[in-house]
Order: sequence, then C-alpha cells, then structure tokens
Amino acid sequence: MNFYESAVKDMVWIMNTKLKIKITIDCLMTATLLLLMAYSLVGEAAHEGLGIGMFLLFILHHVLNISWCRNLGKGKYSSYRIIQTALALLIFFTMMGSMGSGIMISNYAFDFLSIRGGQETARLIHLACAYWGFVLMSLHIGLHWKMMMGIMRQKRKTAPSKWRTILLRAVAAAIAIYGVVAFYQNRIAEYLFLRTHFVFFDFDETLLLFFADYLAIMGLFIWIAYYAGSLLQKRKK
Repeated sequence: MNFYESAVKDMVWIMNTKLKIKITIDCLMTATLLLLMAYSLVGEAAHEGLGIGMFLLFILHHVLNISWCRNLGKGKYSSYRIIQTALALLIFFTMMGSMGSGIMISNYAFDFLSIRGGQETARLIHLACAYWGFVLMSLHIGLHWKMMMGIMRQKRKTAPSKWRTILLRAVAAAIAIYGVVAFYQNRIAEYLFLRTHFVFFDFDETLLLFFADYLAIMGLFIWIAYYAGSLLQKRKK
C-alpha cells in the first residue's frame, strides 16, 4: 500500500469514526430529552442532572457540526435551508432558556447560588422552553430523517424493497395517528402556549406508557417534518 492509499484509508476511518460519534451523541440527546419530559416521574434531582447532561451533549453536538455553523453565511438559501436554519436557531434559544431558567429554579445542582428572585417567571420560561424544545427537536430530527435512513441502508447494504417501504410508511402513519391522540391526552398544547402553569402527571401511569406516548408525539412531528421537507426539496428540484 502506497502513501496515497494509506492516507485515503486513514481519512475514511476518521470520517466513519466521526459519524459514529455524531450518531451516538444524537441518540443520547434523544434519550435524555425523553427522560427530561418525565420530570416528576424520574425525580427533581435526576431531572437537574439530566438537564446538565443534555446541555453538555448539546455543546458537543455543535462542536462536531462546527462546519455547518461556519457555512451559515455562505451559499444560497432555499426554502428548505431557511426552515432548517430557523429550527436550529430556535432550538438554540429554547436550550439557552431552559438552562438559564433551570439554574434559577434549581433546588439541587445550583442551589449554592441561592437565587430567590424571579422564580415564578423562571418556571414559566422553563415550562415553555422545555415543551417547545421537545417539539422543535422532533421537527429537526424529521428534516434529517431521510439522511439517517440513507446511512442505515448503506450500513446494512440492503437493496430497496417496494413492500418494505409500504410497510414502513404504514407503521410511520400509525405512530403519527397515535401521536395526535397522545398530544391531546397529554395536554401538550396547554404547556406550549402556557394555558396552564403546571404540568400534570398521572402517577398511576408507568414510565413505559409515558415514554410510549412521548415517543409517539415525537414520531408525529418527525413524520410532519419529513414529508414537509421532502415536499420542499421536490419543489426546489
């Protein structure tokens, strides 16, 4: 093997390793996001620890995608790119809002700061940022879903199948329908628009059922973003 072949092989290994790290970070962020939504079911102390972990993963995610940030001022902005960029910026603001307000109302991790003023306002900001962040991150995943599926197909080296595609689309539609029901039953709209200032949890509900509901709601917004993004890309072509 000559120097050029060795360099190419090393570059491919580095790119594959970086991709694996990115996917791992994204999966950890998704799992942490779901755990954060189960605030009262996992406990306040655990919630604060998960919040700090989420913020660190968020920073790491941006470090690994720093090239995307550098290219924000370059190239043309299609409708798809405008929406993608707007979502990323809104997620950034909700993350900052969640972390800032979380520090203000902390009873464990940041209790040593002894912040006592403005807690009522901070709780409302934290509530709105948490639920809008959940929705926006789900939409963000949906816009990248086609790319993720492409990576999975490439890794599995499976040939396209018409019937498998139909089956997967039917499953996705079923999850989206379940997500609509769960969205209504869990009163998500009330939290998004602060129609109520407190989150109501059913303490008789198991964590498994809670996560099933929230995964379905996440699936609903992924489904919406996936098809909306596909439509915008087709219009561009």
